[in-house]
Amino acid sequence: MREYSVPEAVAAPGPDTNMALAVVRNAEEAPDAVLFSRRGPGGGWEPITATRFALEVAELAKGLIARGIEPGDRIGLMSSTRYEWTLLDYAIWTAGGVTVPIYETSSAEQLQWILADSGSRAVFLETSGHQRTYQQVAADLPGVTETWQIEGADLQRLAEAGGAISDETLDQHRRSRGSAELATLIYTSGTTGRPKGCELTHSNLWGTGVSAASVLPQLFNEQGSTLLFLPLAHVFGRLIQGACVENRVRMGHTHDVANLVADLSTFRPTFLLSVPRVFEKVYNAYQQQAHASGRGALFDRGEKVAVAYSQALDRGGPGIGLRWQHALFEKVMYGPKLRAPLGGELRYAVSGGAPLGARLGHFFRGIGITVLEGYGLTESTAAGAVNTVDRIKIGTVGQPSPGVSVRIADGDNEILMKGRSIFRGYWNQPSASAEALVDGWFHTGDIGELDDDGFLRITGRKKEILVTAAGKNVAPAPLEDRIRSHPLVSQAVVIGDNEKFVAALITLDADALGPWKRAHDKPDAATAAELADDPDLHSEIQHAIDQANESVSHAEAIKAFRVLPVDFSEQDGTLTPSMKVKRNVVMSTYKQEVAAIYGR
Repeated sequence: MREYSVPEAVAAPGPDTNMALAVVRNAEEAPDAVLFSRRGPGGGWEPITATRFALEVAELAKGLIARGIEPGDRIGLMSSTRYEWTLLDYAIWTAGGVTVPIYETSSAEQLQWILADSGSRAVFLETSGHQRTYQQVAADLPGVTETWQIEGADLQRLAEAGGAISDETLDQHRRSRGSAELATLIYTSGTTGRPKGCELTHSNLWGTGVSAASVLPQLFNEQGSTLLFLPLAHVFGRLIQGACVENRVRMGHTHDVANLVADLSTFRPTFLLSVPRVFEKVYNAYQQQAHASGRGALFDRGEKVAVAYSQALDRGGPGIGLRWQHALFEKVMYGPKLRAPLGGELRYAVSGGAPLGARLGHFFRGIGITVLEGYGLTESTAAGAVNTVDRIKIGTVGQPSPGVSVRIADGDNEILMKGRSIFRGYWNQPSASAEALVDGWFHTGDIGELDDDGFLRITGRKKEILVTAAGKNVAPAPLEDRIRSHPLVSQAVVIGDNEKFVAALITLDADALGPWKRAHDKPDAATAAELADDPDLHSEIQHAIDQANESVSHAEAIKAFRVLPVDFSEQDGTLTPSMKVKRNVVMSTYKQEVAAIYGR
């Protein structure tokens, strides 16, 4: 057993501390500070000051009180990432309520389950489409007495309904919830089974948000800014939201990932949060655009210099020759071609949700965007471990977050965590809570290792360890991460449990497939399904698999693969809203392909 702890960075919150109080404090201390930039009617970014945000929060909170919301009541919030998401979150807290986030893509069955299980009294629905989804299950939700649509006039009417509520009554509701009380119920994505509601307190959210400034002062300061595009229904986005409000970091929202680069160029953030798949797609886009425009050789050389420069930073610093090459590429490529389209101010990013991989980490740091990889779960309020600007080891997820202890269990190397950020338990599931929390230690289900400096490396998922027919244990995650580094690969699922050998199911990246077809004289109209058995394509994928196999023993190496006809998606149930692969759904959906691999 190995263990590493990092002391608290901030004092424990007082018993009366809650998330709503930051709104009033910001308005009093910095009334003209721009806390948000919101898309205006003309498409530009409209500034929202601390004073205006506090006023809008108060108006909606009064409306909720007028409609009968009492302290402790749960309120559903189903919406894409937008300014109103944050506004309503803080209005619910100010009224004393508990926010229950629901992914905008949730089905009627999922919506019904979350609202019923949480005992929600009301729900905010973003669009008329969400209203129609709700109406499919409204008869099964007698406890939900109010629904409001974000798009339309409902929020204005709700604010007007609060006109009779006094400031004194509002303040009583605002101060009704203490640090130990429930702030939000976040339902896990559920890669298996129905999602469970994670009980996160005001102390959980407040502690991680306030600690962010002490751990990452280069990001969370009053000159900082970030554009949120990940779902706020996910704990990762929620952590960043709270940290920005607590530390007066300018924040914007967008849910249109297709236009993300255009939004970044006008918003000009200083840091981002994302998941590894986004960084992979950004890198692939850089590479494809360079090769398509005839600058492929320049890009490839610049990539090698960037990676070498970053690696040299960990070995005492680059030599004069490498520094000269790096300075040249900074002038002709890194700054004007790679960073400028992202707004020009971006210097840091925080990555979580899955391993990023050392190659991408070194590439981005080499071009001037340091990706700080971290690790956490909903149950740990997204805080578990994180690399910082001053203490970073690319290829790891960093040292434990402030106030967190990480332990590697004997025998199976499961990662255990303890600290202020750990959740209270699962809503209405005492047996699951008792199984997950043992003597104060949260059993994550992930497998990892700690080095001598306390840096954590994730090596797999406990439930996803494959055991071949020969009894060999195989961790799929490292192999999958390496295969996904190939531009043509979107997803990789390594299989082989109780089988004679290890194999893989591969999906193709639609954005990369077009340029590849043109470069290899394939018909533009050819689909992934039509190219699944193409010899040239197989050669490309085999190359990616050969490189992945170099990291494992012969018994763990992938011996066969199949290219699937379509990519995984949330719509077909193979991906969660946070882009995690539902391995059991994939195995069920593609059981014929699996059978063919093993000759059945």
